[in-house]
Amino acid sequence: MPLAFRLAAFYFAFFVHVSLLVAYFPPYLAARGLSPAQIGWVLALPQIARIVAPGAWGWFADRSGAQRAVVIGASAVNVACFALLPQMGDFGAIAWLMGATSLVSTAALPLVEAITLGALAGQPGRYGAIRVWGSIGFIVAVLGGGAWLERYAVQNLPYAMLAFALATLGAAFLLPAPALRAHALSPVHAPVDRAAAALLASGFFIALAHGALYAFFTLHLQRSGYSTLVIGVLWMLGVLAEIGVFIFLPALFRRYALSTLLMASAGCAVVRFLAIGWAADWLTVLVAAQLLHAATFGSFHAASVAAVQRVFPAHAQARGQALFSSASSGAGGALGALAAGWAWQEGGPGIAFTLSSIAALAGLFFAYPLRRAGL
Repeated sequence: MPLAFRLAAFYFAFFVHVSLLVAYFPPYLAARGLSPAQIGWVLALPQIARIVAPGAWGWFADRSGAQRAVVIGASAVNVACFALLPQMGDFGAIAWLMGATSLVSTAALPLVEAITLGALAGQPGRYGAIRVWGSIGFIVAVLGGGAWLERYAVQNLPYAMLAFALATLGAAFLLPAPALRAHALSPVHAPVDRAAAALLASGFFIALAHGALYAFFTLHLQRSGYSTLVIGVLWMLGVLAEIGVFIFLPALFRRYALSTLLMASAGCAVVRFLAIGWAADWLTVLVAAQLLHAATFGSFHAASVAAVQRVFPAHAQARGQALFSSASSGAGGALGALAAGWAWQEGGPGIAFTLSSIAALAGLFFAYPLRRAGL
């Protein structure tokens, strides 16, 4: 079975599962009787777990050389979670189940990123053609999940999520063994130099900048009078733009330095979030802003995972990807959601998205030293 197929299969199954979680898990929790505050806590638990868990699992994977085994274990725990979820009777039981699961399941994606970049043997441009299947899976789940839930009650959602958790577990067994040798290093000796610290800081602020988008974009557009159909199309445009970047990633990597891509992506985020916050009444502006998702997520993410491979030594690749995940989608994502909620309550959408723009500017500031580091 071709290597690219095995890697793409994991990304596809994994992001179908993630998409169902993002798009349809909140309505499921509401149908189970949870209050909005309780739903918020359940959804925050995976982000909180990402702050510390991926780094610990990355260190263990590097030390033991068991990257694939950890991914298999994390996927198996996810299967157990959604098999047990329908049996959980109240908010406390659901929260404990999701929290405990997240401490293990959040290890999977950063380790697969490390496995993928290692397997591509110095050809990071090939990453896009593989990672794009995660974006395709996301779109398939959004469209297919909506159609499925028109026929079946939302209470059946855990069974669909269980099916794709099982598919992810099956794909995990097909992952290649890591090519890197493990080194028994102490976690206190994690190799974080100035370039690595700048990359982690830039990722943190770009993830923070997206907090308002992921938490309040739909609500912002609803308040601006857009229909559910238009809002869905706008979300879809963002993912399609992201797919476009992944397809043309080899050309981008040949033409531009990683630091240039990171800074340009952060600059696009500054413009994008100001436009969403203050010009949402103009549909053409929103279309352009959503197309910028190609840069603010697509090219930034691809350049980041490639940069991690450059700034962390060979024996710490899993740790590097895990630390980046912890700093960005973990700490940055959690703080971004909290900051966006506070800013929205105190000043409205304009202020919330202006805060996002300021955070993106900070991401640009921290990406600049990577140019001087020769990245």
